[in-house]
Amino acid sequence: MRRLFLLLGLFASSWSVFAQDYKLHPVYIYSFTKYVIWPDAYKEGDFQILVLGDSPIIKELGNMASAKKTPDNRTIVVTKIQSPNEIKKCNVLFVPLGKSKLLAEVLGKVGNQSILVITEEEGLGAKGSNINFIVKDGKLAFELNQSSLSKQNLKASNELARLAIQI
Repeated sequence: MRRLFLLLGLFASSWSVFAQDYKLHPVYIYSFTKYVIWPDAYKEGDFQILVLGDSPIIKELGNMASAKKTPDNRTIVVTKIQSPNEIKKCNVLFVPLGKSKLLAEVLGKVGNQSILVITEEEGLGAKGSNINFIVKDGKLAFELNQSSLSKQNLKASNELARLAIQI
């Protein structure tokens, strides 16, 4: 019995470490820049990514941004914001796990702006985020909420939709 608890404890701690490893998230987010279509007004200037609050993803997104440009040759700029009140025109807004409880406020602030809202907590795709990262069968996956995308005048390509878990 003690071994079972030890194994469960080790599994739980390794699962937590896996869930908090943000090495793959920027790869996915960069891919989204290729397969999400923004209105023309959001295709000018730098490609802005906002991150709500502190998260290890900021460093990883910064690394990605310094090494890549969007497919249409725009510079990627990553900015940390502290509260939903700081949300401004951007292309992507990442809401990390620790700020998930603010999703309703975030969506209220975003309104119908063409901002791709990405979350990472089970169930948030159904609550209105556009893309929600989840872990499925031990691997990073993502849910896609087409209805939410439409409300924000965003469109996902068929390729992206085929790779996603549809909500």
